[in-house]
Amino acid sequence: MPAPLTPGAQLTGKAAPHALALFRIVVGLLFACHGASSLFGVLGGAMGTGSTAPAGTWPGWYAAVIQLVGGILVMFGLGTRAAAFLSSGSMAYAYFSSHQGTALWPIQNGGEASVMFCWAFLLIVFIGPGAWSLDGLFFGGRQREPERTAVDSRQPTAA
Repeated sequence: MPAPLTPGAQLTGKAAPHALALFRIVVGLLFACHGASSLFGVLGGAMGTGSTAPAGTWPGWYAAVIQLVGGILVMFGLGTRAAAFLSSGSMAYAYFSSHQGTALWPIQNGGEASVMFCWAFLLIVFIGPGAWSLDGLFFGGRQREPERTAVDSRQPTAA
């Protein structure tokens, strides 16, 4: 029999889905801001220059579209896992194509934001949208259950 939970563990256990939802919302919002700055020249513009990424240029403009759309989808929790997976991959690409060649560590090559976004989105892929998501609103009760195997169902097997 497991030991009873302490009051602190009970509180954090109840708050965990909401904390994870806030994490998802903040990460999505910040990512969308990066895309908006590059596409529309707001919030300092592309790379702080006040300008926009030229339409259709590789990889800047496409990265900005992924950032804006992916960030909004993750923020609202709609198609969360797919949007987070694509966003994580785009940040991995950004790190290895733009930063890693100049130095080994992100602190040395200016790639901290790429690494943090990459790992934050990868976490969201695994934890899912959580509370306060449109995925939960639209598909809430219809979660797919994992398929059971003979080992899972604890049926004896022939020797």
